[in-house]
Amino acid sequence: MSGRWKHLRENWAVHSYYQRFESSVALVLTLIVALIVLVALYRLAANVTAALLLGVFDPLDHKVFQLVFGDIMTLLIALEFNHTLQYVVAREQSIIQTKVVLLIALLALARKFIILDLKEVSADQLIGLAAVSLVLGVTYWLLRERDERATSRP
Repeated sequence: MSGRWKHLRENWAVHSYYQRFESSVALVLTLIVALIVLVALYRLAANVTAALLLGVFDPLDHKVFQLVFGDIMTLLIALEFNHTLQYVVAREQSIIQTKVVLLIALLALARKFIILDLKEVSADQLIGLAAVSLVLGVTYWLLRERDERATSRP
C-alpha cells in the first residue's frame, strides 16, 4: 500500500484538478469507511464476546448464526469497498469499476441469503433474489470473458 501513496505523491503535480479532486474525495471516503469498519468491528467483537461469556446466546442457534455472520458479511463488504477506494485514491483505477461493483453486489446478495428467514419470505421474493443473483453472476462472467479475450489478443 505504501507504494500506492508514494505513487500518488510523486504524480500529484501532473494530475488534473479533477483527478486531484476525485482522489481527495476517494481518500475522505476511505477514511470514513475505515472508521465505520473499526466501530462495527469493535461492536461486533464486544457483543459476541459478552454474549458468549455471559452465555446469552448459543452460537449454534440458527438466528444467532444468521445475525453474527450477517454482521461479518457487512464488514467484508465494507472492507472490499474500502479496498476499491484505495485504488482510486492512488489513481490506479478510475472511479467506477464495473466488475468490482458487481462483486460487491454479489457479496451483498450472499449476505441477504445468509440472514434470510425462509419462514418470513415469499416464493416471489426468493425467485426475485435468485434472478438478481443469476443476472449479476452472468454479467460478471461476461465482463470477465471480455477482459480475458482483450488481454489475450496479440
